[in-house]
Amino acid sequence: MNFLTSGEVFSWLDQFINLERGQTPKSFRIDRMEFLCELAGNPHQCAPSIHVAGSKGKGSVTSMLTNILTAAGFRTARYMSPHVVDIRERICLGSEYFSEEVYCSAGNELRELVEKKLPAANNPLFDETTEDGCEPTYFELLTLFFFLCAKHGKCNAMVVETGMGGRLDSTNVLDPLVSIITLIELEHTSFLGNSIKAIATEKAGIIKQGKPLVLAKQCNEALEVFKHITQQKNSPLYYLPDISKLSNININSSGTSFTLCASAPLREVFSIPIQGKVQAENAALTITAIKAAFPDIKETAILNGLANLKIPARFEHISDNPPFVIDGAHTPESLDGCIETFCSLYGDSGILLFGCAADKDASAMAKIAINRFSKIIITSIGTFKANNPGNVYKEFVKYGKEKIVLITDIQEAVSFAQENNLPILGTGSFYLVSEIRKVIV
Repeated sequence: MNFLTSGEVFSWLDQFINLERGQTPKSFRIDRMEFLCELAGNPHQCAPSIHVAGSKGKGSVTSMLTNILTAAGFRTARYMSPHVVDIRERICLGSEYFSEEVYCSAGNELRELVEKKLPAANNPLFDETTEDGCEPTYFELLTLFFFLCAKHGKCNAMVVETGMGGRLDSTNVLDPLVSIITLIELEHTSFLGNSIKAIATEKAGIIKQGKPLVLAKQCNEALEVFKHITQQKNSPLYYLPDISKLSNININSSGTSFTLCASAPLREVFSIPIQGKVQAENAALTITAIKAAFPDIKETAILNGLANLKIPARFEHISDNPPFVIDGAHTPESLDGCIETFCSLYGDSGILLFGCAADKDASAMAKIAINRFSKIIITSIGTFKANNPGNVYKEFVKYGKEKIVLITDIQEAVSFAQENNLPILGTGSFYLVSEIRKVIV
């Protein structure tokens, strides 16, 4: 039977290995994804693309790129993760969902491939009895589903965010107009490597021969990796600190404005309806990439795309009494910027509601947060991704036990935070802020 709703498609996908719940060494095989795409008729080639990787800010950059392209008149397919409210957020037409007809027709094509074409192909990559074999993973099939949605939705541009890393990520079948790499930090060390150099090398795997790389500010160790690989691949390198200057950043109740001086002929002052210095930096990266990939895009499209930006869980105000902000910051660098913005608006006496995944550096984030709040509540991020709030609590109390509270039930944690009638920041994981939204909104 054919799928009748998008919900049925996503329920069917749930039966496959979900890397967000646990990876195996066989989970990362770009050759398996290449074969799947070939079997499907290479839908990833249906439209020109921009590919985004990095440790922080890639979701914001992906959304900004999509908004600008949509404002310029492109039918833009957007792929990003994780979702905050609805899983369809991962696969969108612009900033809206595809029609149910597109989701279902793409889903029906995908299921026919998996259930009929794939067994007939008899490829050892999908034979679990062999050493390297593995059934298609959830993320491989979700990525292929996105490409099929872009094809069925008659899109003429795609903006694609990597899931994890870059070199072996399922999205790396693309040959994009331009690649973008945001700030690199230590993350997913058990899979990407335990040094900045190793992680940068994995992220640099998205750089394509002769195609430009737009690069956010990096530490020297990461920068040397990217310089080396772009030279190897004869890829133009647009390193943001070298080609532009960001200044006059103003964070206020309506968002963030900034001045961008660049080599390209651009208006100097831009504004976005999201608060935070990091979002100004993301916007500068976005603007540079847009001009590299689509040099004929008008400045009005850039201005309108940024001005109408809406991104869930990026310094999002979900309640006013007391002020309640949620943000998906989940690395030390991103948490530091998020807290700095929050405290610049509300002072250092607010409440932090915090939870993070088991593979995150809770100790480093505890050190950043400990002196910026009057009370810190540690909680669970739900069941979708592995987490241990007890271990997170142990890391936080090392820096100051008096103000730290452990409440594993998210609804109880939210209620306790609101009882204090102080500004609240919920952060540490996109999975946590998704759970908070279920309670508040």
